[in-house]
Amino acid sequence: MTRQEFQKLCAAPVLLDGATGSNLMAAGMPRGVCPELWILEHPDAIHQLQTAYVEAGSQIIYAPTFGGNRINLARYGLEERIRELDLTLMGYAKKAAHGRALVAGDVTTTGQFMEPLGNLTYETAFDTYREQISLLAEGGADLLAVETMIHIGETCAAVDAAHAVCDLPVMCSMTVEADGNIFTGGNIIEAAAQLEAAGADAVGINCSVGPEQMEAIIHNIRKTVSIPVLAKPNAGMPIIAEDGQAVYQMEPEDFARHMMALASQGATLLGGCCGTTPAFIKALAQRLSARG
Repeated sequence: MTRQEFQKLCAAPVLLDGATGSNLMAAGMPRGVCPELWILEHPDAIHQLQTAYVEAGSQIIYAPTFGGNRINLARYGLEERIRELDLTLMGYAKKAAHGRALVAGDVTTTGQFMEPLGNLTYETAFDTYREQISLLAEGGADLLAVETMIHIGETCAAVDAAHAVCDLPVMCSMTVEADGNIFTGGNIIEAAAQLEAAGADAVGINCSVGPEQMEAIIHNIRKTVSIPVLAKPNAGMPIIAEDGQAVYQMEPEDFARHMMALASQGATLLGGCCGTTPAFIKALAQRLSARG
């Protein structure tokens, strides 16, 4: 997909997928394992989930390559399997999409803090993302999703790396607090403008909070940038159960109703994060269809 084709696609609302990790845990993925390796070894679980998203109406699904960069994989001693993991998992997503949905190569934070908060340099971040994004492009990604980012410098390094190795459209979404502040400093409004200037093709928020808490933030992002705005919130704010698990209580219809409010504030890329399932995407698809 070209960047121009992506902009044309976003002239109307585009339906993304919902959560991956929380659904795979419900399907049996244990805590503490490397998700990418578990998915590699359990292809049926991801195929069933992603096929269900396509059936629900997702026009773009995210490949399960979320933590597939060398720094993340090194925590599990898997850094030398990066090529196998990223190419195989991209292949799983392409098979599930079956030509009915686009597939975004999914990229996230390295898990390290950038200077001056930590030791990660721009150069190291750039090289790390360049390696992974090269593999995702080779594997047939239609576009890229740089998501759940917590530092503007690291996010810009990912965008720069993408432009260095391919011409695919780049969607960027950061995780923020309810007031729009980024955990490592600054706010999403400033970050959105900076990411547009860096060459991002869409900007917005994922994870963070529920859709009912995003309206003002989405409104202000829309006023700030000229590129499409993305909203991929959780299924409301979780309750922490006695066993430490996050329990999301928002129902699909309530989620869809709140997402329509975000659409009215200018978000055109709409999906879900933690706690959402194909039923949430289906409910949102039905509301979008009814709106016409």
